[in-house]
Amino acid sequence: MQKTTGFHAPASTARRRWLLVAAAGGAAALARLDAKAAGPRVIKVHARKFIFTPDRIELAPNEKVIFELTAQDIIMGFSIPQLGVRADVPPGATVRLPAQAGTAGNVEFLCDIFCGSGHETMNGTLVVA
Repeated sequence: MQKTTGFHAPASTARRRWLLVAAAGGAAALARLDAKAAGPRVIKVHARKFIFTPDRIELAPNEKVIFELTAQDIIMGFSIPQLGVRADVPPGATVRLPAQAGTAGNVEFLCDIFCGSGHETMNGTLVVA
C-alpha cells in the first residue's frame, strides 16, 4: 500500500460555496460588532463669550451622540430644550453630555447661564436631516 503525505483532495463545489457563505456571514457579523463598538459619535463643542464653536451641527434622525463640552473663560450652560438635555460647563473641565437627535428639522442649542452682555445671542443650531 502506497502512503501519500500532504495530499488533500480538492474541495467540492458545494463545500466551497458553503465556506464562502460562512465567511461572508462572519464578515457581516464582525462589521455589526465594529459599528456597535464604535458607539455614539463624539461632537466637541467649545464655549466662550459669546459663541459656541461649532455653532451649526448636523445629525441624522435619531442619531445618538455625545457632546464633549469645554468652556474657555467662565462657567457656561449648554442646553437643548427640545431634546431635554443640559449641562453646566466650568472652564478647564470637559463635560460629556449624551443626547439623541429627534426627527428631521432644526433644533436650537443655547447657553442658559448668564455670561455677560451678548449672552442673549449665544446659541447654535442642530440640523437633523
